[in-house]
Amino acid sequence: ELLEDFARLIDSGRFVNGPAVAEFEAAFATYCGSRYAVGVASGTDALRLALLASGVRPGDEVIVPALTFVATLEAVTQAGARPVVVDVLEGDATIDPAGVEAAIGARTSAVIPVHLYGHLAGMRRLEEVTRAHSVQIVEDACQAHGAVADGVRPGELGRAAAFSFYPGKNLGAFGDAGAITTDDEGLAEHVTALREHGQRAKYVHEVEGWTARLDSIQALVLLRKLPLLDAWNEERRAVAARYLEDLKGVGDLRLPDVAPGSEPVWHLFVVQTEFHEQLSRSLAARGIQTGRHYPDAVHLTPAYRWLGYSAGDFPVAERRAAECLSLPIFPGMESEEVDLVIAAVRAYFGHDG
Repeated sequence: ELLEDFARLIDSGRFVNGPAVAEFEAAFATYCGSRYAVGVASGTDALRLALLASGVRPGDEVIVPALTFVATLEAVTQAGARPVVVDVLEGDATIDPAGVEAAIGARTSAVIPVHLYGHLAGMRRLEEVTRAHSVQIVEDACQAHGAVADGVRPGELGRAAAFSFYPGKNLGAFGDAGAITTDDEGLAEHVTALREHGQRAKYVHEVEGWTARLDSIQALVLLRKLPLLDAWNEERRAVAARYLEDLKGVGDLRLPDVAPGSEPVWHLFVVQTEFHEQLSRSLAARGIQTGRHYPDAVHLTPAYRWLGYSAGDFPVAERRAAECLSLPIFPGMESEEVDLVIAAVRAYFGHDG
C-alpha cells in the first residue's frame, strides 16, 4: 500500500505541503480528541514551536522533570527560556506535582510534564497546581500515543501536546516527524506559521520562523499506520502484562508501577536493578537486546551542567537512571520471544523454575 502511495506522490510532485499532510493532521486530531493537529518535522520541533506559540520568551523559566530525554530541555533553551528541573515520582517516574508547585516562581511561564515510557503524568493534579498559579502546561507526549490516565488523553488538559513520530515510537514514521495537538485555534495558526519561516501566506513573513514542516512522504506513512495504532498498543500491553506477572519477585528487579486509573501504552518497559550491566550482558549472550532509558538524569548530562545542579539534587530520578534497563517490547513480538526474555532474566537471577 505504501509503495503505491509513494508512486502517486512521485507522480504528483507534492513533496512539501501536499494534501497528505492536511489529511493526516485531521485524522490525528480526531484520534487525539483535539480540535487541531499541526504536523512538523520532529518531536523536538513540536516541543519548541509549541513553547514559542504559547508565549514562552527569553528570560522565562520552564519546569521540566529530571528524568527525560534531552530534547525536552533542548526545546526550552532553544525557545530562549531556562529549564528548572524537579524530581519525578517514585512510582511511574513522571514529574512530581508537589515538586512542580514548589518550583513555580515569578518567571515560570510553563510546565512540561513528560509522559515517560508511555505512562501519562498526573495531569489532573498538575492542572490544579498550574491553574492556581496561572502557569500553562505544554505536554511532552512523544512516548504516549494513545495513553490514558483518569479518563484523560495527552493534550486534553494542557494548552498543547507535542508528539514525536520517530521510527521507534508507538506511531512511527519512516524518518523524523512530529505533531502538535491543541484546542487553541490561535496557537495552531501560530505553529503553522512558525514551521514554515513564519509565513501565514506565501512570502508574507509576520514573524521569524523555522524550517520544520512535516514531509508529505511521512504523512503518507503515518496515515497508513494510524488505524493500526490501538491494536499495536494492545500488543504492547499484552507483553507488559506477561513481564509484570512472570518477573515479579525475581532477584532485585523493581518492575514498573502503573498508577491507579492509568492505561499506559508501554513505549518502553524499564526495570531497575543494581546489576543492570551484568544482566544486559547475560541477555546479549542469548541474543536478547536491551537498552537504557536514560542512563543519566538530565541535569547531570554534560550539556546541562551549566544549570548548576549537582548529584543528589533529585535522588529519585538519579537512582532510576543509575539502575535502569529496558527489556524488549514491541508490536509483533511473538509469545515465544516473550518466553525467552522471561526465562533469560529468571535464569540470570537463579530463578530457573
